[in-house]
Amino acid sequence: MTSEVIAGAQLPRQPGRMTAPLEADPVGAQVRRWRERRRRSQLDLSLAADVSTRHLSYVETGRSRPSPTLIERLCDELDVPLRERNRLHLAAGYAPPHPQRGFVDLGAARTAIDAVLTGLEPHPALAVDAHWNLVAANRAARAFFDDLPAELLTPPVNVLRATLHPDGLAARIRNLAEWRGVVLGRVRRQLDRTGDPALAELLTELRDYPAPPGHEDTGAATASHPLVVPLRLAAGEGELAFSYTTTVFGSPRDVTLDEIAIEAFLPADERTAAALRDAS
Repeated sequence: MTSEVIAGAQLPRQPGRMTAPLEADPVGAQVRRWRERRRRSQLDLSLAADVSTRHLSYVETGRSRPSPTLIERLCDELDVPLRERNRLHLAAGYAPPHPQRGFVDLGAARTAIDAVLTGLEPHPALAVDAHWNLVAANRAARAFFDDLPAELLTPPVNVLRATLHPDGLAARIRNLAEWRGVVLGRVRRQLDRTGDPALAELLTELRDYPAPPGHEDTGAATASHPLVVPLRLAAGEGELAFSYTTTVFGSPRDVTLDEIAIEAFLPADERTAAALRDAS
């Protein structure tokens, strides 16, 4: 089995990121930025990383160059993504330790992604990169993108753009305001974790989309108070309701794999479950 591409689009060989290079920034300044982003004090971080507060201060001010081992310890404590870890190593004058392969070159990990996507059928499931650009999808996910305009399916296909754009899925989302809040919250959390300028641009774009006609007042609280916010899609005379889950690889050592997440949309009610079974 191979993962399918929405509308036959040619996906990029390797998920791209549009971050500005930070290698020119001194390694100490980058360490300090990540520490402040995580709201950690020098004392707290030094104790956790088993380094003296004085040495950490020297690293941050450029008076001492950290070893590769220390860089990794600090990054572990600060939950620094692998791509940004490579930048810290480069800024310190070392070779980046974390490789970056194309998606098709991920070997057993690629096989595992395909297996998860296939195993989730008839439930729609997608593999996306750190910007929610589509990497792979199972057959059930294609129904989500039926009848979308070609410009929203031009690679790289951004799943969130296709969802909230007025010409995209937004016109079919019954609880658009509520679901929009869920999506924007996820992007904000990812932006807070990574500090990625491209995510800031994506968040601004998504936030500026107008509501499609007839959806300005959607998203009112429902009486059922579900445990999770469902995605409610218009379907014929009724609607389909989905809950989503996100799966990531544990302890990745490759940049591409570190940025891939599998997003599955599972039926939130029996009517949706039956409709997915009938469509498979």
